[in-house]
Amino acid sequence: MHLSDTAPAARRSHAVFDRSFRVLCMLSAATVLLVLIGILGSIVYGGWPAFREFGFWGFLTGSRWNVAQEVFGAWPAVAGTLLCALIALVIGVPISLGIAIFLTQLSPKWLKGPIATAVELLAAVPSIIFGMWGLFVFAPLVSQYMQVPLNSVVEGVPIVGTILYSAVPSGTGIFTAGVILALMIIPFIASITRDMLDQIPSILRESAYGMGCTTWEVVRHVLVPQTAVALVGAVMLGLGRALGETMAVTFVVGNANRLSASLLDPGSTIASRIANEYNEAGDLQLSALMALGCILFIVTFSVLIVARLLVARIGKQ
Repeated sequence: MHLSDTAPAARRSHAVFDRSFRVLCMLSAATVLLVLIGILGSIVYGGWPAFREFGFWGFLTGSRWNVAQEVFGAWPAVAGTLLCALIALVIGVPISLGIAIFLTQLSPKWLKGPIATAVELLAAVPSIIFGMWGLFVFAPLVSQYMQVPLNSVVEGVPIVGTILYSAVPSGTGIFTAGVILALMIIPFIASITRDMLDQIPSILRESAYGMGCTTWEVVRHVLVPQTAVALVGAVMLGLGRALGETMAVTFVVGNANRLSASLLDPGSTIASRIANEYNEAGDLQLSALMALGCILFIVTFSVLIVARLLVARIGKQ
């Protein structure tokens, strides 16, 4: 058989393979989409009785959660979720960025490996270990060395006293949960940021140093702008982890069904409330918990949309 006779058969074989590969990839993407739609549909269906009973906005903005009277409002849990995540970002993002900059710009070679390994190992620690450590080690330290001294200083002080005074200095609360979440998201943000900084061409840094720039100026004007998109993605990944974290927060948040003006008082999050009450929930209470899950889904989806918009805006600059 002549070589020219086998060419059409080979092309047909390649075409069939390409079509099959395209179909498989499309099915993979469609599977993820169908699973997502199924999850959203199931929690909306489960939470519909609560939305019908209280109304979506009534349920979202309601502040009472009384199981005996079957009155349920989501706002304390929603606010607690957002506050814990915000505290985690305020603490975790600067530390993560500092770790990434140190590992890529300032660390000696003999120290770079151990620190990078330690950061990666921190990401492998189970969340329940963070929760147990937070409850039995960190919370008593917060109570003894932060809450008690602060109470004697800020009691009666306007605004500051409201935010920092703890009625029961047990160590558990929104702030403690935020710190634990910060420790949990630091490895993810730091690892992604470090990898992106390593990908920056060395000629950019060398050129900046050659022009007389200091390390701070190189980081501020060269490295951060080059990794802005990746940094936003890393922060949003950490925020998604913080919003949905359950067991660690359940241990240290205090699980109080109320919203306090103080960051040091016990509170609750959507995930912790679902974890605490799901096994013993009745009909309407179970529906309210499913509705909470729906709201958490909406919050997480909104964060994803904001991240996409930020990435698109930065990419155009």
